Amino acid sequence: MAPSAIAPLEGSSSSSRPKILIPEKVSPDGLALLSPHFDIDQPKGLSAEELLSIIPQYHGLIIRSETKVTATVLAAAKNLKVVARAGVGVDNVDVEAATTHGIIVVNSPSGNIVAAAEHTIALLMAVARNVPAGDRSLRNGGWERSKLVGTEVGGKTLGIIGLGKVGLKVARMGVGLGMKVVAMDPYASPEIAASANVTLVSDLATLLPKVDFLTIHTPLIASTLDLIGKPELDTMKKTARVLNVARGGVYNEAALLEAINAGTIAGAGLDVFTSEPPAPGSAAEALCRHQKVVATPHLGASTVEAQENVSMDVCAQVLIILKGGLPTSAVNAPLILPEEYRKLQPFVKLVEKMGSLYTQRYSGKGSKGALGGRTFDLVYEGELAGISNTRPLFAALVKGLTSSISDSGGRDVNIVNARLIAKEKGIVVNEIHNRGGSPRDLVYASLVTLRASDSGEGIISGYVSGNTVYISRLDKFSASFIPEGTLLVLHNYDRPGKIGGVGGILGKHGINIRFMNVAALEKVEEAQATGSDQVEEEKEALMILGIEGEVGKEVEDELRAAKGILNVSVVKL
Repeated sequence: MAPSAIAPLEGSSSSSRPKILIPEKVSPDGLALLSPHFDIDQPKGLSAEELLSIIPQYHGLIIRSETKVTATVLAAAKNLKVVARAGVGVDNVDVEAATTHGIIVVNSPSGNIVAAAEHTIALLMAVARNVPAGDRSLRNGGWERSKLVGTEVGGKTLGIIGLGKVGLKVARMGVGLGMKVVAMDPYASPEIAASANVTLVSDLATLLPKVDFLTIHTPLIASTLDLIGKPELDTMKKTARVLNVARGGVYNEAALLEAINAGTIAGAGLDVFTSEPPAPGSAAEALCRHQKVVATPHLGASTVEAQENVSMDVCAQVLIILKGGLPTSAVNAPLILPEEYRKLQPFVKLVEKMGSLYTQRYSGKGSKGALGGRTFDLVYEGELAGISNTRPLFAALVKGLTSSISDSGGRDVNIVNARLIAKEKGIVVNEIHNRGGSPRDLVYASLVTLRASDSGEGIISGYVSGNTVYISRLDKFSASFIPEGTLLVLHNYDRPGKIGGVGGILGKHGINIRFMNVAALEKVEEAQATGSDQVEEEKEALMILGIEGEVGKEVEDELRAAKGILNVSVVKL
């Protein structure tokens, strides 16, 4: 199919909305999440050359297992923000190259847990009871009961390598069948294993001789490639059978074929292979045809429910990412635990607003080089100081700092590439976790402060109440306002009539005031508390006005010319 023949999804348009390419099947409900916000193209049967030629125009790419997202494709994808794999593995995505280009890679690690575990048990039972052979024989007119005597699984030992979500589900199902379950996983929790009636062992030498059935549930990485080869198979019982619903390549296929032919083991149930479909003349093809092997064409996640779950999951993540939010299952970003995610989410918005407020107020609006060489401290106090993974807040700050001075409006900044962009723009950010406590902790559960550590100007503090973000300090002034919309910030002498004078000027130009907050000097508050004589000398204040209407140069000039006005800033958040 030529690229020119690619038709957009019905109802999409040639608008300026972000575009998503979906060359493989995704559930209608998943598409329904995306289509109100993005233009979606769904060409089928794209060749590698066709994908390479059209990928530069897309902002999101949603795939399953067939599409290969290579380093060459990612280098050409100039607008791509996210690659979403509707499934667990990302073997068909060059994650390292994606990270280099600042492209988020997400998957759905939980959507097909039940499906994969159930298929593992289905293969286990099919291998144990010769179900496919019996079906074939009967269809061909045979009745070969004596040749198809199987083995019971109750009381047998099931060995599991990899006690993650799928492995643990298989373990519980095995226990339900009356099996003894032994597992090897250096990262498994002994408490969770014990609660599932699983015995943990430390190495393959201990595990393999014990098992009647062996199943592997690990990703395919350097340490798991050919994890089970001839030496390992030679240590197993001759009556043992192996299962694979994880990744082709964790068993050495040539060694497995040889072991089955030699009677070293009794058989296998295989759903995945090193090449799919198996290449003609390969060991994988020979295994698929072997009478002692039950083979299925990568059906581990092929249930109606799993297809729906993974589609909905990745489509929801693509929606969040292209709207500027945090992914929940980013392969190339640190794992954020659910409880940490809930705490961080409102602060992401706060820190981004603080960064944008800083740039517009202190760094010269419109000056793209204004932040170069600047060093900032981002200080976390209270509960927030106890969260170790604050990378989303770092990314939010870089996005906020650059949003008003970059051509992309900060939309190119994400959790994956924030450090790279900060380095390119000469921005240094020191994250400081202040766990020592302070009097302010009595007022706010968590407080965030942004300050320019290489100069005396620019201090902004903020907090979150519910899901609403507030600025509590702006430079040397105590404040309490929501950083949203167009704000007019005036530094003035705190004298009678100032509010009325400013209101008059704005009213004359048809500018409406939505809210007003008057911020007093922190020094004044301290002086008042101590009875200092300096109070009368430091009558300065900030007026923060939320406004509706355009503040042009004429209005700014008139405000600056007003008596007692020291500085005027217009900030759009």
